[in-house]
Amino acid sequence: MSCAHELEPAVALFRSLGDPTRLAILHRLAHGEARVVDLTAQLGMAQSTVSKHLACLRDCGLVDYRVEGRQSFYAFTRPELLDLLRSAESVLAATGSAVALCPVYGDPARVRA
Repeated sequence: MSCAHELEPAVALFRSLGDPTRLAILHRLAHGEARVVDLTAQLGMAQSTVSKHLACLRDCGLVDYRVEGRQSFYAFTRPELLDLLRSAESVLAATGSAVALCPVYGDPARVRA
């Protein structure tokens, strides 16, 4: 088994977290469960966009929902996800703007602006 093959699940996890909309949804859910209508209002996004990204996060097993009456409340499936997001924030704080300035994955124009 190749090393790259063993890393595929981790690559998929970080790809799921790499989308700005999904990351914004997860940051909001880090503060507690929310309905789609809450997310659309707080993030300023269309309902279809939020729903599409929630479906992706559900397919990845990162979020799920519970039904209460006619409403669905979304939340993390694993508390470790909150730990991962906090760890990422710590790494970003420790590296300053190095990640944002990365010529491959960063956006130097946005950092300098």
